[in-house]
Amino acid sequence: MTDPLAEIVTLLQPQAAFSKVVSGAGRWRVRRTQAGEPFYCVVLEGASRMAANQRAPLVLEPGDFVLVPEVFTFEMSSLEPPADTESHTAPVELIGGGFRLGDADAPAEVQLLVGHCMFGSPDAALLLSLLPELVHVRGDPRLATLVKLVRDESRAQRPAREVVLARLLEVLLIEALRSAQTSTSPGLVRGLADARLALALREMHERPEKAWTVAQLAETAALSRSAFFERFSRAVGIAPMEYLLSWRMALAKNLLRRRVGGIAQVAERVGYSSASAFSVAFARHVGVSPSRFLQDG
Repeated sequence: MTDPLAEIVTLLQPQAAFSKVVSGAGRWRVRRTQAGEPFYCVVLEGASRMAANQRAPLVLEPGDFVLVPEVFTFEMSSLEPPADTESHTAPVELIGGGFRLGDADAPAEVQLLVGHCMFGSPDAALLLSLLPELVHVRGDPRLATLVKLVRDESRAQRPAREVVLARLLEVLLIEALRSAQTSTSPGLVRGLADARLALALREMHERPEKAWTVAQLAETAALSRSAFFERFSRAVGIAPMEYLLSWRMALAKNLLRRRVGGIAQVAERVGYSSASAFSVAFARHVGVSPSRFLQDG
């Protein structure tokens, strides 16, 4: 059966962009404002505090892994941050590699592997909207092993380094997202964690060409129509038909970009009985007609 999470992460085309080992001692605080870059952090030793996108601060412990698919505001600090709320600590590059925050002469109290990646898909904004805003995983040794492999590969100058990094990062993202079974943030992962909703989500992904109705999807999930609609909207963050439309448009754009058949064939594969009906829906959702999208692509 189709795995919706793997499909979306594959379509995202994750690519390694940057990673570094950061240690801290004493009181320190760093702040960043970023244009929606995906951020990850693994705590190798010690503990620290982190807040992203105006969310409540998290206390990170050894072995924790955090993934924020889109970072706009970000703050990380020692467990006891500096008294001055406006203070900012500049990282100091260490001899032998890595960066230090806080007291450069004191023994390290915390060590982190932090980094950000980029998504090669032009549809990243759409696909990211289907994922949780923040993933926090604790006590997962598989993730720690994957992050170590990413770090080692990023430092080495081996043949096909970028290809290996991209594949490792893809696996890392899937592992992090599927480990987030208790995520409180609405999104695809939270929907898949609900056994009944997962049945409907997998059907939508496996058969996007079917003329689904809310009633049919509710029957698949063994729920009443109203209960399914409310439960799906609360867990995934958007209504069932809105999710299905977003997924169909993501698939359509991918098929058109790869020149997999003409507009009529793509329309049929994503659930439209005619090229004209598909063109109207595509133009409304994407902003340009399928033919113009093909020309621009």
